[in-house]
Amino acid sequence: MNALKIYEKAPAKINLMLDVLYKRPDGYHEVEMIMTMVDLADRLEMSELPRDTIIISSQAGYIPLDEKNLAFKAAKLIKERYKVPSGVYIHLDKNIPVAAGLAGGSSDAAATLRGLNRLWKLGISDAELMELGAELGSDVPFCVTGGTALATGRGEKLIPVAHPPQCWVILAKLPINVSTEEVYGRFRSDRITKHPSASRMMQALDSGSFHGMCQELGNVLEEVTLQMHPEVAHLKETMLRLGADGVLMSGSGPTVFGLVSKESKVPRIYNGLRGFCKEVYAVRLLTK
Repeated sequence: MNALKIYEKAPAKINLMLDVLYKRPDGYHEVEMIMTMVDLADRLEMSELPRDTIIISSQAGYIPLDEKNLAFKAAKLIKERYKVPSGVYIHLDKNIPVAAGLAGGSSDAAATLRGLNRLWKLGISDAELMELGAELGSDVPFCVTGGTALATGRGEKLIPVAHPPQCWVILAKLPINVSTEEVYGRFRSDRITKHPSASRMMQALDSGSFHGMCQELGNVLEEVTLQMHPEVAHLKETMLRLGADGVLMSGSGPTVFGLVSKESKVPRIYNGLRGFCKEVYAVRLLTK
């Protein structure tokens, strides 16, 4: 008899706006973000193992397959917390660029929690899965349920908001890795001249205004990452010049995304970026 296989999709997220308010006594930063998901996803396949072990495989040769992997950590956490005696084999088909500001690892962890909840018939509620996720990383609770949400605290307090109007999203990642820790370490709130507005972004989303959403895009971490890596600023300028309607760096970078309302513009922007950037994707928003 073949072992039961569970399949989960782990989509990438982008920040439509990201503001950092202050550094908290616990060392984390208090943030205010609006996040949504795009149709670029890793895929996970999970099956039970009779022995008490966690094995992860992947076609990607550049990711750790041990305790350093967030999916591994998620499997270990749920196994220990719910005292599951059996093990699991997870195959991770990696499509989201790593260290890119797209929450690929967090989404893999969230997909692992959802998948193992089903595989082992644990009956854990979404709220509990999100609490487990918060132990793994700030973006994991959002990735558990997806959708579009206002995130506060360190990113784990979530309120669902209206989905953005459907459009194309061009994602481009330069061949550099950016450390989120280093970006936050260099961030100085007193040097920020313009803060994005969550309330104005929510108004644009509520009214379904594509133009309004593009106008309200903002990410205070750009000031840090663009200083460290001027080529990210060049990427943003190029995307705008090629015709994207709104352009922003996602998370701590270095991925830049462009929102595009007209499908006819997509090939020109995509091909223009492929000239100097190997990792370029043209995808849709996940608004269902």
